[in-house]
Amino acid sequence: CTGGPRLVRDLFEPLGWEVQAEAVPLPGFDADSRHVSVRLRGEVRLSDALSHLYVLLPVLDDAKHYWVDIGEVDKLVRSGGEWLAAHPLRGLIAGRYLAHRKSYERAAFARLEEVAEAVESEADIAEDADTAEQSLPLHRIRIGAVMDALAASGAASVLDLGCGSGKLLAALLDDPRYTRITGADVSSRALGMAERALRLDRMGERQRQRLQLVQGSVVYRDKRFAGFDAAVLMEVIEHLDPGRLPAMERVVFGDARPRTVVVTTPNAEFNARYGLGAHEMRHADHRFEWDRDRFAAWAEGVAARYGYRVRIEGVGTVDPEAGTATQMGVFDRA
Repeated sequence: CTGGPRLVRDLFEPLGWEVQAEAVPLPGFDADSRHVSVRLRGEVRLSDALSHLYVLLPVLDDAKHYWVDIGEVDKLVRSGGEWLAAHPLRGLIAGRYLAHRKSYERAAFARLEEVAEAVESEADIAEDADTAEQSLPLHRIRIGAVMDALAASGAASVLDLGCGSGKLLAALLDDPRYTRITGADVSSRALGMAERALRLDRMGERQRQRLQLVQGSVVYRDKRFAGFDAAVLMEVIEHLDPGRLPAMERVVFGDARPRTVVVTTPNAEFNARYGLGAHEMRHADHRFEWDRDRFAAWAEGVAARYGYRVRIEGVGTVDPEAGTATQMGVFDRA
């Protein structure tokens, strides 16, 4: 184990394990042993426990005994999922698991941002980064852009469709101009994550009255979606089957019909900057990812069909050829 008992504790304790770890001396050797005796104890779902071991045992070894290619990024994201995105040592974990291939690490982080609540990159990743997205995580840049668009719209009530673990909801709650905030998600698990992340059980009564969490889908008409000044679909549409987009358009732009709608989605042209191939996507659950022309065509079509004006903006550092990592459409009712 490269890192000894201390590293074992630092890797497993944030995941809810009680860890007993001690170095095992080797007979006849004076040098510190790299062997560690480990006992883990905890109440953990079996599938989670297996994923912890699958990812972290190679990390402790810090040596891959086979050729590492871009497929290892898929394995890491698929196996690590939400717990890795929030782990305080995710930079070290990704670095070791991916044999310290920086381009693969950046690709993994790009995908993890879509999975669960992200945290800032480890210092060793930030030092190697050559774009603003590595020194300031892309999800924070994206939230800032959405918040700027909402502020410019003059909205006081906001519907966050596909709210996930509540990153945007937290930013909205911090801004007193938003007096009515609703987060909707089809996943009860995501809503549970948002409830915990926002600490609803400890929230003051006045703050709690501003916020509502509801289970619902963007492809089914829902009267609870009506009556808002603005709606946000932040990194949501790419998770829908393309055939379901017209249903989403009717629900959001036709039935709910807020004054302003903000939509963000990955820019497929930027994927190469994350080390992804031409037909690879940032997350296994994405049904599509559009280039800038395709997104603009869709946005302009929706605006024309439902009586909105739209402007397209890039979010993040501009690459001369690929544009920005995220593209955003801001729809204002005509």
